[in-house]
Amino acid sequence: MNTIQGLMLIDVDVAALNNAGNADASTLENAVATKKITKNRRTYAYVSGQAWRYWWRESLVKNFSWQMSPITRDKKIAYTDADPAVYPDDDLFGYMRAAKKEVVDPETGKKKKENITLTRVSPLKNSALIATAGTGIAQNFSSMTRSDGDPIPYGKDEYCAVMKGQFSIDIDQVGTFSSQNKSGFMNINETMSKIALENGATEVEDPLVKDAKGNPLKLIRISDEIRKQRISDAVKALAYLSGGAKQATNMADVSPKLIILTQFKSGNHPFSSIIQENTGPGNQTIFSIKALKEILSDYKDQFDGKIFIGIRSGFLDQIKLETELEKLVSENENIACGSIMQAIDGFLETFSF
Repeated sequence: MNTIQGLMLIDVDVAALNNAGNADASTLENAVATKKITKNRRTYAYVSGQAWRYWWRESLVKNFSWQMSPITRDKKIAYTDADPAVYPDDDLFGYMRAAKKEVVDPETGKKKKENITLTRVSPLKNSALIATAGTGIAQNFSSMTRSDGDPIPYGKDEYCAVMKGQFSIDIDQVGTFSSQNKSGFMNINETMSKIALENGATEVEDPLVKDAKGNPLKLIRISDEIRKQRISDAVKALAYLSGGAKQATNMADVSPKLIILTQFKSGNHPFSSIIQENTGPGNQTIFSIKALKEILSDYKDQFDGKIFIGIRSGFLDQIKLETELEKLVSENENIACGSIMQAIDGFLETFSF
């Protein structure tokens, strides 16, 4: 397995990035709560993984001119065109197009329903974005006020937080499509395979799945040039992330203030324990150099290249993180440190299939 593993931190003030509906505990008739979760009796604000993916898609459309797969709506379901060779978002973000068509049984002459469902496990996987320390969430009073009539009060949750998120991209799966009759792996149908091959795709052997005779199943793979471009766009898009609820009055910068990128030989996500919470006074976010050194030692056979760390100047200055990282770089040739864009560009220059 060949993956990109990443972790990033964002830093927001007086934000309400992802709301959760009505705030039942509020004394106001119209009040909205933000998404939050409890661990060890402490409350943490978070942004759902789905919301983060939405911001990511929007960044790819606005900054990299991705042509997104058209969406079809039918009663209570919606699905994309499910054509990953043509549409990069179908390729990277996965899909499920559940459908049946009416056909005539050649033996009986009777009409029957045939399953033509297409599904794809997303090569790009991400966590939620969750506060790195217990969050003091305040419900504040606001109002809709104009010159005529009484103001209309409403309540909204607001918070300040550093939030972390993890993500991975299955490099081998990007641009590679299966027609195995199994949920998540029936990516394309026969017609799509034929068109893809006519447009320059090739057949490759599935390294894991074999047929009843022991022969590897065939996969359809588009060109490495297109695959690499899609991966490069997806990683670069993180630097331009924007989004979140209440942007009109609670605008927040959700682009990364710290990012870690590396190429890895498994699907394991190694970096989560690097970011820790100081539960003492101040609820500071801690970047554990000790934990990073331990990961470098424990997984030394799994890293396929350098670890690139990008940090915005001034971020986490209170724990002298930049100084600590510079010292670590001087001790370990497998770590590179710079700005956010320097880390992203440096990683993409070295990453390979």
